[in-house]
Amino acid sequence: MKGKTALVTGSFAGLGLGVAEALAAAGANVVIHGLCDAETGQAAASKVARAHGVTTMFSGTDLTSVEAIEGLVTAVADRFGRADIIVNNAVLRNFKPVEDFTGVEWDASLAVNLSSAFHLARLCVPAMKASGWGRIVNMSSIYGVRGAENRIDYVTTKTALLGMTRALAIELARTGITCNAVSPGTVPTEAILTRIAGQAEASGLSMEEAETAYLNGRNPTGRFVSIEAVGALVAFLCGPQAADITGANMPIDGGWSAI
Repeated sequence: MKGKTALVTGSFAGLGLGVAEALAAAGANVVIHGLCDAETGQAAASKVARAHGVTTMFSGTDLTSVEAIEGLVTAVADRFGRADIIVNNAVLRNFKPVEDFTGVEWDASLAVNLSSAFHLARLCVPAMKASGWGRIVNMSSIYGVRGAENRIDYVTTKTALLGMTRALAIELARTGITCNAVSPGTVPTEAILTRIAGQAEASGLSMEEAETAYLNGRNPTGRFVSIEAVGALVAFLCGPQAADITGANMPIDGGWSAI
């Protein structure tokens, strides 16, 4: 991937940063993105650059704004020429019953989780077509194929990303551009570990006991899916060996989707 540029949304920390690290390790220049303060974002970008000897930049683009997304694509083109790889990882989610949602919350989740992926494809595909090469990876979820209570925005948008993946894959099949989805199960992100810690405290369990209880009924392997494993899968899909994989939903969930 040397000489390619990857734009990974929602990548200043957590799973997105792990994906960015994997792409950088494969030689790609990386655009780190996230709604964090500039110092935090720049620090993440600099760390990736130093670790892997690639060029990075940070963007704090608000993905609810079409104009801001257009500005992001322009900035990437000015710095690197084009985005060769797009990983749509940014996400908003609300844990509440449908009747407690506000219209603003719903619209924001649709914009970040779904519409931003459409706009990045719309804006970046022309340059990918011109070069004869491109990779689009949509980060879906186990909840792209399963329902769950009190997270209607997350389930809806992750499901819709799978439809977008199939549509783009067929449309772009003869262009050298692939589009695939990756659907992780339970990954040890800071948000999930914080939730488990809260459950441990509320129930009087040790962290290990609470983790076991949390994973029961989720990943059948009884362990987390590692961030490194998800990053490696994304990097593979963006590599030359995956040129004929397109339109696929790749589960990495310890067998959860097989239940």
